Amino acid sequence: MPQTEEEAAAPARRDRVFLVVVDDSPEREVALKYACLRARKGGGRVALLRVLEPAELVEWAGVGAMMQEERREEAEKLLSGLAAQVNEMTGTLPILIIREGDPRDELLALLEEDPRISILVLASATGGGGPGPLITALTGRYAARLTVPMTIVPGGLDDAELDRVT
Repeated sequence: MPQTEEEAAAPARRDRVFLVVVDDSPEREVALKYACLRARKGGGRVALLRVLEPAELVEWAGVGAMMQEERREEAEKLLSGLAAQVNEMTGTLPILIIREGDPRDELLALLEEDPRISILVLASATGGGGPGPLITALTGRYAARLTVPMTIVPGGLDDAELDRVT
């Protein structure tokens, strides 16, 4: 029996990966919820990226290594907690990614390297201070380097509004 167009597109929808950058902004929660709702309602998975900025140079290498290990453990703990939230909202575990370097550069490198990622989800800052440095860079000077569509979610959306737009 031949497949309908919808049936043929279903595997592609299930294979979509919504990437959320896990930073320390309050808007991160909005981006995460949006990505989870899109993944649950339209099929797909969520990926979480946490970028650790390089440790400052310290006089003793052992101290620097210990500081970096502590930061990595904190990142793993944060992603583990968020993974539980994603699993609760979507029914699937997310892809967890930790990288070290400049957040913009690491994000762009990941998008170029990982063909699984289909959509980048970011939330804009609230409070009139501009959209945030990552969105500013990706919609300006670095826009040509994006290899996937980017969804910018207004950072002030509440749960009901998120549910309505997804």
